[in-house]
Amino acid sequence: MKVSKTVWGAAAACGLLIGVIGGAALLYDEPARNDKAAAARDAGQGGLARFAVGSLAALETPADLDPAPAHVFRTREGAEARLSDFRGKVVVLNVWAMWCVPCRTEMPTLARLATAYAESDLVVVPVNVDTGADQVAAAAAFIDGHAPLPLYSDPRFQLPFELPGKGKMPQTVLLDRQGRIRAHLSGEADWASPEARALVDALLAEGVDQQGEPNPARSRTG
Repeated sequence: MKVSKTVWGAAAACGLLIGVIGGAALLYDEPARNDKAAAARDAGQGGLARFAVGSLAALETPADLDPAPAHVFRTREGAEARLSDFRGKVVVLNVWAMWCVPCRTEMPTLARLATAYAESDLVVVPVNVDTGADQVAAAAAFIDGHAPLPLYSDPRFQLPFELPGKGKMPQTVLLDRQGRIRAHLSGEADWASPEARALVDALLAEGVDQQGEPNPARSRTG
């Protein structure tokens, strides 16, 4: 049976139209798919992966929320201190040394972060790992130039190896109110940047319910 050119042409046009519509539907659906993929990735990385941008591009956000190490370090007066002492607060822990140039470079940004959140439940805990009386004295003088940061020290140089960065310097770890490691970054960063403040705000906004679990509905940012 012969089929006219007109019929074949109509069929081809119809097929082309269906293809165009199908392609448009795929393009329209792509943003939604990307949003869902990003949300799934964020949830699988501790819920904070979206803040790994800009100066925090190297930020790691573990899905398994391990507790902070129980390692003992020292206050300026020599008293024992542990990260568990800050339970109920959001903690920005930074390990640094005078011989570490990036450590000294980022210190002013940590000071600005501490100043900006002075009236909140955020605490910035810089722990110096220099050894020897002269170096410790130099570290004390340096940190005093970056108020309101306090001086903590770990002259055994052990704490950096107890953290996820396994000795890398500088190393910054963010703990939630339950004392769990929520994010960490090895290397220099701008801790006064908009992305750093957004990360801190997210942790502060979680709050704590009666069972000690994060509760995003409560905020204690002050």
